[in-house]
Amino acid sequence: MSFTNFNLDPRLLKNVQAMEFETPTPIQHATIPAALTGQDILGSAETGTGKTAAYLLPILHRLINSPRPRRPRVLVLVPTRELALQVAEQAKQLSTGTGLRSVAVYGGVSLGNQEEALRRGVDIVIATPGRLLDHVERRNLGFEDLQVLVLDEADRMLDIGFLPDIRRVVKMLPKERQTLLFSATLQPIINLAYEVTRKAVRVEVEKKVTPDAIEQAFFPVPEHLKMQLLKQLLEDHDMDSVLIFSRTKHRADKIVRDLQRAKINAAVIHGNRSQSQRVAALEAFRHGKSRVLVATDIAARGIDVEGISHVINYDMPMQVEDYVHRIGRTGRAEADGQAFTFVTPVDEALARRIEAVMKKKLPRRTMDGIDYRTPAAKIPDADAIRRYVEANRRKAIGARAG
Repeated sequence: MSFTNFNLDPRLLKNVQAMEFETPTPIQHATIPAALTGQDILGSAETGTGKTAAYLLPILHRLINSPRPRRPRVLVLVPTRELALQVAEQAKQLSTGTGLRSVAVYGGVSLGNQEEALRRGVDIVIATPGRLLDHVERRNLGFEDLQVLVLDEADRMLDIGFLPDIRRVVKMLPKERQTLLFSATLQPIINLAYEVTRKAVRVEVEKKVTPDAIEQAFFPVPEHLKMQLLKQLLEDHDMDSVLIFSRTKHRADKIVRDLQRAKINAAVIHGNRSQSQRVAALEAFRHGKSRVLVATDIAARGIDVEGISHVINYDMPMQVEDYVHRIGRTGRAEADGQAFTFVTPVDEALARRIEAVMKKKLPRRTMDGIDYRTPAAKIPDADAIRRYVEANRRKAIGARAG
């Protein structure tokens, strides 16, 4: 099947071809026909599956073929600045030559440029909930002409705590609208789906836990030897585009400082960085100026960079599903990728849960040249102490339950 089978506007098909989208992905194949009929959609789709084009193409087709009012006709709510920028860029590319205008609205930058764009008139607003409400309070936009609402990565928006803001926004919108809701997993957002959709078509694309192309391995290591292990791994020149995950912002900054002292080009992206710093870091990584990008989980949502050769979990994630999301950043578009996870003694319980989800035992590896018996030279940092206490608390609860 090709995109021509959807009977989209010829300008959209031309743009699809220019973006080298050859055949529809499963989520696009399942979503576009239903969305074109105006039905509400409840979709299960992860980042990297073609979800953004799955909802943008039918939306753009609808806008091209309907009268153009001054106020926005489409609102796309997203959890992070990075995803807002990513969606806005794809909307710009797909709408080339149509005269349709879109704007990304997010925090961390001045309101001025966004306010000016909104007052000039736009068709599509892509926004994080908090900054959108800022503009509503300043009367920079209204929703009288809104036709379509999209909630992208709804599960992550709930995780971050945006549910009250989402409900405030939805109350402002016309009841007669099309609503497209997407989430990596549907169970956490079912109640929200009942609130905002009507007779929604359920679109669930069967997905593997992880792509076959990703080679996974655990590296058991004491907390105090993590940086030594990381530097030694990065001596491999095949690790040319490496995304490193840290559990906290403070830790992410420390990792980057240590790597830069070792003459390794590294950038960092997390919630305490300004928007200009985050964009600069992402662009440096995307274009190869920074070989390494260190990120926290929340900041990493919306990072869509082709050709990531390796993902390294410097810190274990809090949840197994976050592990799956992290390592899915490599091995995309049928390319090979590798995912390495540092496992301290207090991480072993989570490592076993990950293996249960993967349905396989992951190889344990060590590096030559590292003396794993070397004692710590200083007191562990606060994050390491907290994780140790938490792990032992869980063991104690389990022992009492048994």
